[in-house]
This record gives sequence, C-alpha cells and structure tokens, in this order.
Amino acid sequence: MNLLLAEVAQATQRLAAAGVPSPRFDAEELAAYVHHVKRSQLHTVKDADFDARYWEAVSRREAREPLQHITGRAFFRYLELEVGPGVFVPRPETESVVEWAIDAVRDMDVAEPLVVDLCSGSGAIALALAQELPRSTVHAFELDEGALEYTRRNIEASPDRARVTLHAGDATKAFEDDRSWDGRFDLVISNPPYIPLTEWEYVAPEARDHDPQMSLFSGEDGLDTIRGIERVAARLLRPGGAVVIEHADQQGGQVPWIFNEERGWTDTADHRDLNNRPRFTTARRVGL
Repeated sequence: MNLLLAEVAQATQRLAAAGVPSPRFDAEELAAYVHHVKRSQLHTVKDADFDARYWEAVSRREAREPLQHITGRAFFRYLELEVGPGVFVPRPETESVVEWAIDAVRDMDVAEPLVVDLCSGSGAIALALAQELPRSTVHAFELDEGALEYTRRNIEASPDRARVTLHAGDATKAFEDDRSWDGRFDLVISNPPYIPLTEWEYVAPEARDHDPQMSLFSGEDGLDTIRGIERVAARLLRPGGAVVIEHADQQGGQVPWIFNEERGWTDTADHRDLNNRPRFTTARRVGL
C-alpha cells in the first residue's frame, strides 16, 4: 500500500466518525481530486507526490461541507457539472426521474420533442435531456440568482447548448407573459423544493447548511411549489403530453392526488427510485 492509500484509509475512518454517509467513496474522491487522477489510479501516486492539501479537503468534508462544493463538480448521468455554494447539488435519486422522462418522450415518437425543466438549478435535468434526446428543444426555468450563475455556465459549456434556452424566472409562472407556448410542450419535468418547513431540523447538514433554502423548502407541507407546477403543466402540455415531478419519499401518497382527473390528468402514477423509495409522480394531460 502506498502512502496515499494509507491516508485514504485514515480519512475514511474520520469521515465515518463524522457521520458522512459514504466515507470511503468521499475519501477516495477527494484524494483523486487533490492529486489530479482518477479514483482507480490512486495506487499509482508516488509517495513523494503526496499532497498534504488532501487533509484540508478531508477536514472540510468532515465538517459536512458537501463533497461537490469541495471538488467544484457533480456527476449526473453522463454529465460533469460545475457546482458550488449557491446552487442545489444534483442527487443520484433524480437520475431515475430523468430516465423515466427520456423513455416517455421516446415512446411518444415525436420528431422534435419540446421540453421544459422547471426549477432547473445546476441545469442537470435540462442538459441530460438535451444530451440523451438529441432532437429535442429544452427550456429551463430558474429563479435564484446564485443558482443561475451555475445554470448559465453549465449550459454554455455543453455541446448541446444551442438546444437549451435558459429563462430567469419563477417556475410556477413559466411563460405567463407569452401564452403562445400554451398547449405545445411534450414534457414538463421538475425537481422542485418539496421539504416542509417543519422538517428543517431533520435535513442532512450538507443540504440544510449549504444548499439554497429556496431549493429545499416549500410551505408548511412542502407541496406549495408542486401545486404551482401542476397548474403550469396543465397549461403548457399538449393533450397526451407528460409531466414528471420529484418529491420526498414521504409524499408518495400525496402528490398523485394533486394530478387528479378533475384537473384534467390521466394515467397518474407514483414511482420508486433505485433505493425502492417513493420518489416521483407522473401523469398525462387529457384532451380539453
């Protein structure tokens, strides 16, 4: 075992003691970041090249600063995104939401799908859809100024940037000033804020203390933004168009009721993520 791997083993113990959920992965990822190698190449770092700044990075993670804020990057499906303080860090659970959306659009057999991503944050969802649906046009809405800096940078760095349009505005009022978009979209997708204000103390420190509050909390029951997005989706989707919206695992019995038949929805269903937890609701717009 070289010096770096021995230090990684010690760092893993420290991170585990601090309550970090994935201590070994994070210790290795920080080592790879500091030494400019891949995780699979840590054993190739010579002892003489060990960088003591590794322990500075470990200390920051030990204090529950998000791993992605330390490295400045987040991985989402096939993307590497720039993230940091001021923007919500995309989570692996959201990848299953995007996977459902991609399959749904492909099943529609639409030549040039039109998609809108509401509460876009880093742009992870919008850019993943643009990448994996190569004939699609994607609109992304983000309100928070701090997050918008990252959304813009990630879109500008994307080879698919010509097909992604960023709108600085409230997702619950998307295209209110231009009703020519009403009834045209094939897909509305969102990972909105959905944590009840009463749950603040139970949120993981990485999110509670570092993600923008606007991206986390939404009213007393956590459903205020989702209710607003339901109204937007009802206006923007064409008949047969689909909506997919992420929610907390405790909300799997509540969100589907928002997308009910009386409001013009059909095929409403709730879905589980890779951890078998209720994670997102889908529905289709009926003809009016």
